[in-house]
Amino acid sequence: MIDDIFCKIINKEVPADIIMETDEWMAFKDIRPQAPVHILIVPKKHIQDISFVKEEDRELIGKLIIAANEVADKLKLDKGFRLILNQGEHGGPLVPHLHVHLLGGKHLGAKIVADTN
Repeated sequence: MIDDIFCKIINKEVPADIIMETDEWMAFKDIRPQAPVHILIVPKKHIQDISFVKEEDRELIGKLIIAANEVADKLKLDKGFRLILNQGEHGGPLVPHLHVHLLGGKHLGAKIVADTN
């Protein structure tokens, strides 16, 4: 049985501030926001990360992008937003469940992280 925090949120075992939900995905507020608006869009089907996406998941992955547009519309992010998917050790995912970060609510700038030279 998969037991990550996102599965628990999807199964309503752990509370979350849910913004939108369908039979296939859920969008909820990130508990450590990195922008004024920081929403996580999570497939209800457990997929550990991008490397576990299969051909059969093609439509579901597309629906996550469409979901991002729907959530952004609902939250009136008409000046724009950023989508991020983290993958692998250098990508920095904190939860082993594929998810899309939707960030907005201010001008985010061109860089995602500071230079570390």
